[in-house]
Amino acid sequence: MPVEIVFFGAVVPTLLPVFGLSVTLYLIVDKWTGRWDLDRWVWHPALFRLALFVCVFALLGLEVYQ
Repeated sequence: MPVEIVFFGAVVPTLLPVFGLSVTLYLIVDKWTGRWDLDRWVWHPALFRLALFVCVFALLGLEVYQ
């Protein structure tokens, strides 16, 4: 199980690059949901976006530590 990664000579936790990747994937999915106007079907758009980011980050984090 990887605990830390050496990134340009600095030791960083494994979840830091996963966080960056999940932000990138979240922005792509958020743009897609905005283009298809899916926000009008949810009760609280900001809460939906937060939950979407948490789901993406959790899925990627589980893939690293599985």
